[in-house]
Amino acid sequence: MKYRKKPVVIEAIQWTGDNLKEIIDFTGLHPSASKWSWEEYEQVVKNEGLKIFTLEGTHMASIGDMIIKGVKGEFYPCKPDIFEQTYELVE
Repeated sequence: MKYRKKPVVIEAIQWTGDNLKEIIDFTGLHPSASKWSWEEYEQVVKNEGLKIFTLEGTHMASIGDMIIKGVKGEFYPCKPDIFEQTYELVE
């Protein structure tokens, strides 16, 4: 059988490597990061990469990935080429 994705409008932001504040404003700060000051957290992300906490567990986001807010309010990273094939900009 074949299926078509239902038309759903999502919110997304691209991880550039320099927009951590914007990403956290979008996704919220995970409770595990509350042990650090903002400056320490920025350094952890710089050293270890950006972790996105999804419904399926933790996923690493690469620079250039789109961070998508799903229909249940969950977040997950998506590679730019897949994003472009799957979504179009809503004006």
